[in-house]
Amino acid sequence: MPNLSMFISAYRSRRLLGRLLRDNRGVAAIEFSLIVSFATVGSLNVADLAVYARDRLEVENSAAMGAEAAIRTCNASQVPATTNCPGLNAAMTAAVQSTGLGTSISLASGYPKEGYYCVDPNTGVLTYVSDVSSKPANCTAVGASYNTPGDYVEVQTKFTYAPLFPGITVTGAFPGTITKNAWMRVA
Repeated sequence: MPNLSMFISAYRSRRLLGRLLRDNRGVAAIEFSLIVSFATVGSLNVADLAVYARDRLEVENSAAMGAEAAIRTCNASQVPATTNCPGLNAAMTAAVQSTGLGTSISLASGYPKEGYYCVDPNTGVLTYVSDVSSKPANCTAVGASYNTPGDYVEVQTKFTYAPLFPGITVTGAFPGTITKNAWMRVA
């Protein structure tokens, strides 16, 4: 049988709970802290995404600068440039690292690559036709015997990206390495 003290204790607990539910002091502070927390996480994401976008553009720019270094360093008589132009790799590395990312960006392993390419007249796509060891006489391989194949150098740059706020922002889910390719016709 329930005793009187249990009844009084339950009554007091119910009254206390009712008073707590009606008391709205401090609600504004809680709402403010929630809003500031969400705004802060949003701001950190914007900052990290902006840095990631800038780094991607820098990697793209450095690849283009590396490919352009092939033309500035090697003349048409030194084609194929990867075998006949002794200063090519050093010039490309210097050009790639002249961007804002400095020495933290590099040429990817196995680059520069060089080969003969033709534009496919049906698709307009640059198509590989031969390596530099045997230059084809024309672009018959892509159905354009009236065209001459061009010697192209391909450069790939790579940069390891680290988020400013790992674990908090969405950039932590992005791949850690940013790579970009650029092409340049050297002859």
